[in-house]
Amino acid sequence: MRALTKTLVCATTAIGIAVGGLATAGPGAAAETRPAASAEVSPLAVVNLGLTTGEAKKVQRVLKEHWQYNGKIDGKLGTDSWKALQRFLKKNYAYKDKIDGKVGPNTVKALQRWLKAKWGYKGKIDGDPGAGTRAAFKRMANACPNC
Repeated sequence: MRALTKTLVCATTAIGIAVGGLATAGPGAAAETRPAASAEVSPLAVVNLGLTTGEAKKVQRVLKEHWQYNGKIDGKLGTDSWKALQRFLKKNYAYKDKIDGKVGPNTVKALQRWLKAKWGYKGKIDGDPGAGTRAAFKRMANACPNC
């Protein structure tokens, strides 16, 4: 969750700088500033939790084969990837929230339960995707036999 918060703060700062710059700039500068701010905001839907593109592709292949992921195998764990992962976590690791593709604390807690049971996660089930959660998620992605 800290990484998501940092990303939101960075995006908010970029938008604030762009808007602040519009107050003193002419109309031509405003047109140039807006696309840069949009580019900063759009990547928020992708949450790889420390996985490389190659590792995320491995996860997507399994999700496509077993958990109704219908998106591209592009190495970007976006909303559809997380919806599929939430379906898996709901069936097997007590995820009780909506299948919405959002990587909130309940999704992370269920992920941590899975990682603790199978992939060497030793931390608390606290919904915080910190270093231990990310390391176990990476171990899982790299050990995937059918990817």
